[in-house]
Amino acid sequence: MNKLNHVAFIMDGNGRWGTRRGKGRNFGHLKGVETVKKVVKNSIRLNIPIITFYVFSSENWKRPKKEKNYLFTLIHNYFSKELELIIKQGIRINILGDITKFSSNLRSLLKKTILLTRKNKKITVNLALNYGSNIEILQAFKKTKGRLTLKNFERNLYTGGMPNPDILIRTGGYKRLSNFLLWQIAYTELFFVKKLWPDFKTNDLIKIIKEFKRITRNYGKV
Repeated sequence: MNKLNHVAFIMDGNGRWGTRRGKGRNFGHLKGVETVKKVVKNSIRLNIPIITFYVFSSENWKRPKKEKNYLFTLIHNYFSKELELIIKQGIRINILGDITKFSSNLRSLLKKTILLTRKNKKITVNLALNYGSNIEILQAFKKTKGRLTLKNFERNLYTGGMPNPDILIRTGGYKRLSNFLLWQIAYTELFFVKKLWPDFKTNDLIKIIKEFKRITRNYGKV
């Protein structure tokens, strides 16, 4: 039976979910946060050590200003209201990506959250913010000093020191990786779900985990 250390999520479909209900893309993003909270809660219950959410990509800056501002406000409001509960639940928050382009208020809050949760051990929740895998790989290469080896290189990735994802789940119906963890998912099991992210349920996660545990993972061996 395969051991599960790390599950990554591409949370696609929030905007479409809200639009289909006549309430707009921002409403879909709001409902998507509720799904994130449920996934974190159930990942703790299922003893998953690390989960990673693709929140905002380096390409998402191309979106309308109103939508971007709403997303940043949503992130800020969430951590402003939930930080105390996050700490009590034993959740460690980690950021993958370059947050220097965000407002000073949001940067400060994210740094505060990382600092105050750094000793928590119940689960690590990685948030990919202003993240692009091609940029990550290029920066890791530039940072690698001395002899270039896989170990030295991988130490300089945003995920340095973490196990690579065992499972990558993408909701929303599309079968693409969207510049997400391209180096880290070389041997990750990929699951593409037709449901939009706000409709992703606990049973969907459990079903995927059960299927994962039945897979034979040879890593190139016979």
